[in-house]
Amino acid sequence: MAERTPLLHYRLPASSAAPIPGDECEGVGQPSATDAPRSAARKLGVMFGVVIPTLLSMFSVVVFLRIGFVVGQAGLYHSIIMLLVAYFIITMTVLSICAISTNGALEAGGAYYMISRALGAEFGGSIGIMFFLANVCGCALYVLGLVEAIVSSFGVPEESTAGFHQMLPSGYWWCLLYGTILLFLCFVVCLVGAHIYAKATFIIFIIVLTVLASIVISFFVVGHTVVILPETSLTNSTRRTANYTGLWLGTLKDNLFSNYTVDYTTGSVMSFARVFAVLFNGCTGIMAGSNMSGDLKNPGFSIPRGTLAAVLTTFIAYNLLSLLAAGSCDRYLLQRDYSFLGDINVWPPMVTVGIYSSAMSAAMSNLIGASRILYALAKDNLLGGVLAPARRTSRSGNPWVSVLISWLLVQVVLFAGKLNTIAGIVTIFFLLVYAAVNLACLALEWASAPNFRPSFRCFTWHTCTLGIFGCLVMMFLISSIHAFASIAFMLLLWMLIHYLGPISNWGYVSQALIFHQVRKYLLLLDVRKDHVKFWRPQVLLMVANPRTCTSLMTFINDLKKSGLYVLGHVKLGLLDNLPTDPLQSSYDSWLSLVDHLKIKAFVNLTLADSVRHGVQNLLFISGFGRISLLYYKVFSDIYLIMVLIILLVLGGMRPNTLVLGFYDDCTPEDGLGSDGACPNADSGQQSVFFPRVRRPDEPKYLQEGEYVSIIADAVKMGKNVALARYLNQFNREEVLGLQSSVGPFVDLWPLNLLHPNSHGYVNICSLFLLQLACVLQESRAWNRARLRLFLCVEAGCTLPEDEEEKLQKMLKELRISAQVQTVVWDQVVAMHWQRRGGEEDFLQNDEMRSRPEDENQDGAQMFPYNASHLTDEYICAVNSLICRHGSPKPAVRFLYLPHPPADTSRYHAYLRQVDSLSRDLGPTLLIHGITHVVTTDL
Repeated sequence: MAERTPLLHYRLPASSAAPIPGDECEGVGQPSATDAPRSAARKLGVMFGVVIPTLLSMFSVVVFLRIGFVVGQAGLYHSIIMLLVAYFIITMTVLSICAISTNGALEAGGAYYMISRALGAEFGGSIGIMFFLANVCGCALYVLGLVEAIVSSFGVPEESTAGFHQMLPSGYWWCLLYGTILLFLCFVVCLVGAHIYAKATFIIFIIVLTVLASIVISFFVVGHTVVILPETSLTNSTRRTANYTGLWLGTLKDNLFSNYTVDYTTGSVMSFARVFAVLFNGCTGIMAGSNMSGDLKNPGFSIPRGTLAAVLTTFIAYNLLSLLAAGSCDRYLLQRDYSFLGDINVWPPMVTVGIYSSAMSAAMSNLIGASRILYALAKDNLLGGVLAPARRTSRSGNPWVSVLISWLLVQVVLFAGKLNTIAGIVTIFFLLVYAAVNLACLALEWASAPNFRPSFRCFTWHTCTLGIFGCLVMMFLISSIHAFASIAFMLLLWMLIHYLGPISNWGYVSQALIFHQVRKYLLLLDVRKDHVKFWRPQVLLMVANPRTCTSLMTFINDLKKSGLYVLGHVKLGLLDNLPTDPLQSSYDSWLSLVDHLKIKAFVNLTLADSVRHGVQNLLFISGFGRISLLYYKVFSDIYLIMVLIILLVLGGMRPNTLVLGFYDDCTPEDGLGSDGACPNADSGQQSVFFPRVRRPDEPKYLQEGEYVSIIADAVKMGKNVALARYLNQFNREEVLGLQSSVGPFVDLWPLNLLHPNSHGYVNICSLFLLQLACVLQESRAWNRARLRLFLCVEAGCTLPEDEEEKLQKMLKELRISAQVQTVVWDQVVAMHWQRRGGEEDFLQNDEMRSRPEDENQDGAQMFPYNASHLTDEYICAVNSLICRHGSPKPAVRFLYLPHPPADTSRYHAYLRQVDSLSRDLGPTLLIHGITHVVTTDL
C-alpha cells in the first residue's frame, strides 16, 4: 500500500519538539536520534547568528577601501543614486528571503534549502553547488586579499629601503604560506563549532565598529592635512600630494557631480556602470545570516529581523561615509588614494586593523557558509554516494567533515595565487543565487498554494520580479561573459542532477503553477471554437492486464501524434464495503510500468461493478478526473512543455478514440517476463508486480454481449473506436529497425468489407481510417513506413481506372501519400449474391442500400441488415483476399469496422463475423470513426 498523506502535515521546530505519550513513530512529534545533535546545535539568536555575520559580510573591505573611490569618480549625487539602486535590488531579494524563511521549518543550507524546497532538486541542487563554489572561491579571495594587504604593509620592498616594520619576505611561496596559515586559523574556528565562530565574529565586529567610529570622529577632529599619494606607474601625473580640507562647504560643492577618469590601479577609464559594479560588490553579503539557518534557534524569527537590520545599518553607514568623504577630501585625493582613510585617521593603524579584521571575518563567513551548504547537499543525497562522508557531524551537530572538505578546496584554490578572473564570476554566482531566491518566492506566490502563508507579508510578486530583474541586470552589467558562463554552468548542473539525482518528495512548485495556470486557461477555453484542421487522436486504451498488452501500449504510443494518451483500467468491485480506495496502491505500479515502457501516457483507474460501467465512467471523466501525470527522466518535461501537455489534457480535448483489445480465444502472452516485474523508476531497485496472466481454461470475466455493448456505448458517446488484434505479435524493434533497407508497410482497407453493397470510399469512417494511418506515418519512429491503400472494385459496375483516379485525386487533396492498389473482387462478392438467391434477391438488396437504418447520423455505415446472409464462405473469401494482397507482409493492417447493430440479440453474430474477417491477419486495427477529421482548408 502507498503511504497516505495526512490531512494536516507540518514540522515542529527542533526547539519545540516534545514527546507525545503513546506515539512510537519516530518523527511524529518526537525527535529521532539524529535530531538530538541538531537540536543541541541550534544555539544562535538574531544578533550573533544573523546581524553580525551579515554586517561584516556587507562591510568587508569595501567600506575602508572603496568609499572614497566611488565618491571621487561618481560624485556625491551619483554615489547616492548608486546606493539607492543597489540597496533597492538587494532589498527586493531580502524581502523574498524573509518570506520563504517564515513559511516553515528551515534547515541547514540557507539559500540552497529555500530554493530546492520550492523549485525542486534539480534547480535547487544546481544553484546550491554554485553557491558552494562561490563561497569557496570567496573565502580564497578574502584570504589572498588579506595576504596582499599584509605583505604591502609588512613585506620587504624590492626597490626602496625597508622600514623597521617591513620584515616579512615576499614571493609566491611565501604568500602561499601566509595564506595557508590564515586559512588554517579560519578552519580551526569553524571546526570547533558555530558558537565559537559567533564569538570570534563578535570580537571582529567590535573591532570594526571601533574603527568605523574612529573614522567618523576623524572627519570632525582632523584638520587640514597634505596627503602623500601612493606611487603608481599607470598615470603620467607628476602631482604627488593631495589635500584633506576637513569638513568644508566648498569641498562638498566640488564633489557633488561626477568626474570619471582613469583608475590609477588598473589604468581603465571609469564609467557609471563600472563604478556601480565595484560598489555593488560590497552589498552582496546578505545571505551570510541565512547560511547559518541550521545553527539558529529560530530561523523564521531571526533571519528576517537580522537581515533587514543589517541592510538598514550598512545603508546608513555607506551614505554617511560618502557624505563625510565628499565634504572633507579633495577630489584628486579620492581618485588617487584608496587608503586615504588611514592617512587622515587620528591613529592611522586603526584602519589597517579594520581592513585585516573585516577580511578575516569575511573569509570565515564564506568558509562556514560553504560547509553548511555542502552538508545540506550531502544530506539530500543529490549526488549519490559522492558526498556521503559530508553528512557526518560531531556530537554537538557541527558538520566537521563538510568543514574539512571546504577547507581543503579553499586551500586548492589558494594555489592559483591570483584570482582576478575567478573574482568576477564569484560575484555573478552570488547574484544568480539571489535571482533564484526571488524566483522561488515568485513561483510560490504565483502558485497561490494554500500552505504558502509566510508570517512576513511585506512582499508581493512585484518585489520578486524586480529582484530577479535587478540581479540579472547587475550580472550582465558586471560581466556579460561571466554571466553567460554562469548560466551555462547552472544548466549543465541542472541536467546532471536531473538525470543522475534521485527523485525527491519535497513537493515541486511547478506542479502548483501548472494547476494554477491550467485553471485560468480552462476558464478561457471555448470548445465551440475547435476546428477540424487541428484534430489529433486523443486515445483511451483500456487495459485488462498490463502483462499481456505491452506491445499494444507501445504501438498506441506511436499512434497518438502528441495527443492525449490515457491508459484505462477497470477494477471490479464497490466502495461500499471497503475501508479505503483499493486503487491508491496501484497508481505507483502503473506509472512505474509506463516509465519502464518509455511511453508518454497518463493513467486513469476506476472502480465499478462491471467493465461496461467502468469504461463509461472513464469516457465521461477522462481529461477532468483523477489522472496521475507521468514523471519520466527526459529533458522535455521542463515546465513550459508540461503546461502545454496539461492544457491539451485538461482542456476541451477529452479522449476522442477508444481502443480495446480484441475479444477472441487467443492464449494471453506475458510481455513482462516470468515474474511480471519491471524496474521502479523512482528507486531503480524495487519492482512492481501485476496479476498473473489468465490461463486458457479460466473463464473470462467479460462476456461477448458486454464487450459489444462497450463499443456501442462509445459510439453513442461520440467516440471513435478501434479494436486491436494480434498486436502481441508486433515486435517494434524488428519492424522499425534501421537494419531493414525497406521501410515497413501499413495496409489500408477503407471499404466496409462486411457490407458488400457499399461502393463509396468517401465516408466519415473511411476518412478517419486514412487519417489515423497518416498520423502513424508522421510519427518519428514510423517516418519510413509506406502506406498501401487497397481499392476494391467490381469490374461490372465501374471501370477500375476511374475508381483509382477518383481515389488518387482525393488523396492528393488530403495531402496523403499512399500507394493505391486496385483489387477486383467480383468473385468474392458473387459468393454473397449467390447465397441470396440470384437476381431477385440482388434487386431487393439494392433497394435496402437506400434504407436510412444502414447508416448512422454521420454517414458511417452500420452493421447491415443482411448480416444473416453473410455466409462464412463469403467472410473467409474476404479474409483470403486480404491475405493474398499482403505481400510483402505489412507491419500492421487497418480495416473498416462497421457500427454494432442496434438489436442486442445480434451482438453475437456481429462479433463472430468481425472475428472471421480479421482471423490470422497479423497485427490488425479494426477502426470505426464517427468524427470529421480531415479538411482541405488552409
